[in-house]
Amino acid sequence: MPGQQPCRIGIDVGGTKIEGVALAADGSEAARHRIEAPRDDYDQTLAAIAKLVENLAETTECAAPVGVGIPGAISPATGLVKNANSTWLIGHAMHQDLEARLGRPVRLANDANCFALSEAMDGAAQGHRCVFGIILGTGVGAGLVVDGNILNGPNAIAGEWGHNPLPWPGATELPGPLCYCGKRGCIETYVSGPGLAADHLQTTEHDLTGNAIAECAENGDPACTASLHRCADRLAKALAHVINIVDPNAIVVGGGLSNVAALYDLVPARWGRYVFSDEVSTPLLKAHHGDSSGVRGAARLWA
Repeated sequence: MPGQQPCRIGIDVGGTKIEGVALAADGSEAARHRIEAPRDDYDQTLAAIAKLVENLAETTECAAPVGVGIPGAISPATGLVKNANSTWLIGHAMHQDLEARLGRPVRLANDANCFALSEAMDGAAQGHRCVFGIILGTGVGAGLVVDGNILNGPNAIAGEWGHNPLPWPGATELPGPLCYCGKRGCIETYVSGPGLAADHLQTTEHDLTGNAIAECAENGDPACTASLHRCADRLAKALAHVINIVDPNAIVVGGGLSNVAALYDLVPARWGRYVFSDEVSTPLLKAHHGDSSGVRGAARLWA
């Protein structure tokens, strides 16, 4: 990008891909690269990140520090990765290891926090003071941004909404599906893409992906419509819990299910039953930057 020197680099570490971006001072993208993510190998993951940063730096002549979004968090108690669904990262000093490999300052944050930061700064929730950003994908994550700053909390788990139990469960929703965290009935097991698919399979014996269910519902399939409406009601209950506690100015949705247009009408139409207020004015917004929000937020860790 002629005449604009990129000022920060962001990396988004996912389960299947690792994406990198170099952002110019005005927030525009100077370069972007994406590579396949190594699985079940911590050292190969570090090597892949280092190669991606090297490519971005060469492309843009950028000497900036690096922000990295990971599917987990750094424990304040140990300095090691915890709560990562990419389990091969758990228990490693990823922050220090990356700085040693890159020879640059590094900041790490949960990928959902990076997503929320991106959408709060120059995305769908720009101008809102308190933003709750949720990712409805293979899992369910969330981040909370207040006045342009990520709220981490003393345990580095602020926004870990997906591993709370589904509130106000019906009789047929108990004890709830088993979650990888070892508990039953986590929000993640209901409103993630696989959660929607599992519910549909159990109810209809038809094995469809979450996006396929949404597409069939849009085309009038009654069974898929019923599954989507159950998901919407569960999401409404789960978000009503957040509104009752935090009362954010905006809620932004990312991940694969963010592309299900019907949710932006179905969920707000339902959450008033559960929110402790006479009126709910909270907007439910689709992420402006889509899949790019996480990597853009990682770069903004060095804003």
